[in-house]
Amino acid sequence: MSSAVASPWRRWWRRAALAVVLAILLTAGYFARQVILVGNGYVAKTMCSAVYVSGRKPQAVRDAEIRLNDPGILRLVSADVERSSRTVRSAFLGLGERVAVYRDGLGCTLALGVGPGELSSRGLPANVAALPARGTPWAVRAARAAAGSPALDPPLVTAAVDEAFAEPGPVPTRRTRAVVIVQDGRLVAERYGADFGPGSALPGWSMTKSVMNALTGVLARDGKLALDAPVSAPEWRAAGDPRRAVTLRQLLHMSSGLAFTETYGNPLGDVIWMLFGTGDAAGYAARKPLAAPPGQRWSYSSGTTNILARALRGAVGGAEADYQLFPRRALFEPLGMTSAVIEPDAAGTFVGSSLMFATARDWARFGLLFLQDGTWEGRRLLPEGWVTFSVTPAPAAPDGVYGAHFWLRLGRGYAPSGEHGLPPDTYHAIGHEGQILTVIPSHRLVVVRLGLSVGRGAWDHAAFLRRLLGAG
Repeated sequence: MSSAVASPWRRWWRRAALAVVLAILLTAGYFARQVILVGNGYVAKTMCSAVYVSGRKPQAVRDAEIRLNDPGILRLVSADVERSSRTVRSAFLGLGERVAVYRDGLGCTLALGVGPGELSSRGLPANVAALPARGTPWAVRAARAAAGSPALDPPLVTAAVDEAFAEPGPVPTRRTRAVVIVQDGRLVAERYGADFGPGSALPGWSMTKSVMNALTGVLARDGKLALDAPVSAPEWRAAGDPRRAVTLRQLLHMSSGLAFTETYGNPLGDVIWMLFGTGDAAGYAARKPLAAPPGQRWSYSSGTTNILARALRGAVGGAEADYQLFPRRALFEPLGMTSAVIEPDAAGTFVGSSLMFATARDWARFGLLFLQDGTWEGRRLLPEGWVTFSVTPAPAAPDGVYGAHFWLRLGRGYAPSGEHGLPPDTYHAIGHEGQILTVIPSHRLVVVRLGLSVGRGAWDHAAFLRRLLGAG
C-alpha cells in the first residue's frame, strides 16, 4: 500500500484513538464529580445531624464518623459548621460544595435542588417546632409480667453489658455507644460510652424502617390506608404501567419488584446516591423499573421504604406541617419519645428508610409499644393484629428472615456465631453499623444497642443476647 493511501488511515486511527481517550477522560471526570458530590453530601449531612440533633462537638464527629470510620479520602472533605445560619457546608478540596440545613423539629436536610435559605423557610411554625426537653424520667408503662416470664439474672446482665463496651482487639471495632435493657417495663440496665448519655439522640439508620411500619399502622387504624390497595405514585400514572399494581403490603414486605441495589460499597449505587446525592428519595426509587412482578421476589430496599414514606404523606393530607408533625402527634408524643426526629429530604418527604434520631430510652419505648401488642397505657395505637402481621414472615422472604419492616433473623452480619439459643419469638429493628432494637415477647424483654461498629461481624448481637439470657 502506498504512503498516500496509508496516510488517511493513520489519521483516521489517530482521531479515533483520541476520541476514545477523550470519552474515557470525560466519563472518568463525570464519575469523579458524582463521587465528590455524594461524599460531600454525606459529610455535610452527618456533621449537621450530629452537631444540631445529637448535640455533639464537631471535632468528635470528624474523628469518629468521618476520619476514622469511612474511606480515607473523606479526610480531604471540609465540614464548616455555621452556627448563625444553623448549616454545615462541605467541599472536597474546595470542589462540589454541599449544604445541610438544620430546622427545629425536623433535624437536618441536604439542600439539593433548593437553596439553603428557601429550605430554612419551609420549616415548622415556631409555636410547634421546638421539641420538649429530653430525658423524660423512665416510668413503668408495660403490662404486668406474664405468668412464668423468666426474670433476667443481674450478674449475667452486668457481665453482658460489660462485654458490650469492651473491645476485642487493640483497634476499636465495636464502639458501643448505648445499651438499654427493659424487662416488664422496668429499666434493668443502662450504660453509655464516653461523651454520650441518656439525652443523646442517636441515629437508628434502618431501624427507622420499623418506625415507618408503625406510622403506616396508625393510618391503617384510621382507615386512611389499606394494605392491599395499590400505591399511588406520580411516576406510575401512565396507563398500563405494571408498577401501578404494587400494593402497600408489598412495600412493607420488601417485595415490590422494583429494581434497587442496596449495596454500600459503591458510592454511586442506588442507596448511597438516594440518601446523599438527590433531594427526592422517593422519586428516585419510584422511577426504577420492575425487576420482577410485584409480590414474587423479596429484595431488601431502602428505596421501597421511601416510597412508603411518600404514600403516608398523601394519606395524612392537609398542609405540609400536618405531615411534618404527624410522627410526633401520632406516635412520639403518646409514647413519651420526646427526643425523636425523622428527617425529611429537600422534597419534604421523610427519609423513612434511614434518618431517624432518638435517645436509647426512646428507642426502647418504641420497642415496648410492639411488646404490648400496639397498646400504650390502655390506648390502642396500632390496629388489632398489626404486630402479628409485622412479625409474620413475608411470603417471598427467604427462610422467613423478614416480616413487615421488621427482621425475624439477625443474619450473619450481626450473628457471626449463629442464632442458636435465642427464643423463637425474637424479632428486631436493625440499622447500619450495629443499631439494633430487639423484642423478645416470651421474656417480656426489650433490648436497645446503639454504636458505630466497623466491619462485618464487629458486633455479635446474638452472642450479646445469649449472655443476657444465660443461654450461652
